[in-house]
Amino acid sequence: MMTVPQVDTHQAEKLRKIARSIRRTDLQTVHNAQLGHVGGEMSATDTLTTLYFAVLKVDAAKPNDPERDRFILSKGHSAVALYTTLAHRGFMPLEQLATFAQPLSKLNGHPDHNKLPGVEANTGPLGHGLPIAVGMALAARMKNESWRVFVLVGDGELQEGSNWEAAMCAQHYNLDNLVVIVDRNGIQQGDFTKNTIRMEPLADRWASFGFAVKEIDGHQHSALLEAFASVPVENGKPSCLIANTIKGKGVSFAENKPAWHHGVPTREQLKLAAAELGVEVEW
Repeated sequence: MMTVPQVDTHQAEKLRKIARSIRRTDLQTVHNAQLGHVGGEMSATDTLTTLYFAVLKVDAAKPNDPERDRFILSKGHSAVALYTTLAHRGFMPLEQLATFAQPLSKLNGHPDHNKLPGVEANTGPLGHGLPIAVGMALAARMKNESWRVFVLVGDGELQEGSNWEAAMCAQHYNLDNLVVIVDRNGIQQGDFTKNTIRMEPLADRWASFGFAVKEIDGHQHSALLEAFASVPVENGKPSCLIANTIKGKGVSFAENKPAWHHGVPTREQLKLAAAELGVEVEW
């Protein structure tokens, strides 16, 4: 297990400000396209911000660097959150976000590795991201490479059995270069996850599959920084970070409401969100 360094409070505050801007840009992008998945994008933004601005070994100028860390957004319907994060990180101009979901755009409704630098895998059908991530982590192990693999999964997505097949494989090969982050916002399309399929005790379930598990507040950047600095949580085991989040986090009209799984903000709601986030649109 790694020794966890003291978290830089100034870095955490910087990440919080970046996340506010990413949320505002995300909302504008969805509004322009009149489609998207705002709820799960807002809940995942703090995790994505922390990864791309403080954790991942990536370089926008060299997106295919063989020594880079790999990140996979398994909950691919939250693509706008990834696109906006990549844009703020310099992988593409912010202005390109205005093309989201337009004919011939590189910014599809789900991420496409073949069209956009920084996207490591095509995702969309739920339950596919973790199996791909396990394969990548195993490849790194077989090649004796030091890069790591991070994969963000939705909690509703865990109802797909392919995740647990992949989890068994990860523990069998002792892939401690793999980090699974669960966006535990408690809501899936149409309802709360507890009304669809109960998941608790979620931490114990991951532990039973051989993962070293840590539960964190997925909206506290200091907690996220500390958690990512601690991976692998246990040497010889894949890590699972259960990030407890709020669907629609950051905008009052969307928080913890199943309807905002794929809601689209109106012009008036954009103004309200801008006031709440304290950030105007950048483009």
